[in-house]
Amino acid sequence: MGQRPVQQQRPYKIPQSVLVVIHTPDLHVLLIRRADVATDHWQSVTGSKDAVDEPFEQTAMREVWEETGIDVHRPGHTLTDWHLENVYEIYPHWRHRYAPGVTSNREHVFGLQVPAATVVRLNPREHNDHVWLPHRAAAERCFSPSNAEACLLLPRLMGGEAA
Repeated sequence: MGQRPVQQQRPYKIPQSVLVVIHTPDLHVLLIRRADVATDHWQSVTGSKDAVDEPFEQTAMREVWEETGIDVHRPGHTLTDWHLENVYEIYPHWRHRYAPGVTSNREHVFGLQVPAATVVRLNPREHNDHVWLPHRAAAERCFSPSNAEACLLLPRLMGGEAA
């Protein structure tokens, strides 16, 4: 009698991630709605490193591509490291994705300026809608406090009006 194949477990997520605020020159922010929760969870692009030694910039480029189909290398696209980090408690309903005992995550923040007509192609397993909003309205819609704060910092980081 043959043995059953062993089902491989998905590796634990690394508690180091990126937040990428995608925006236009006139400070409209792209928000995407999570598909894996029952409520309206709107956010910017986020995602964990694939390996501990993966540079945050590489994580940011990969996550932007996977979640929105936007290639950061296209003309008119500028990825900027904001040199900001947030440490926050992982929501209890998502802790099972991390190794036992892991309760906090370190999030590195980037901005990605894109032309106003940039096409978005969502990964339907992760997100089911998107919207472009002025930065203050985007901040109000974000479910994550660190994401909302990043949206409000956008004018100052881009050298525009005060937040």
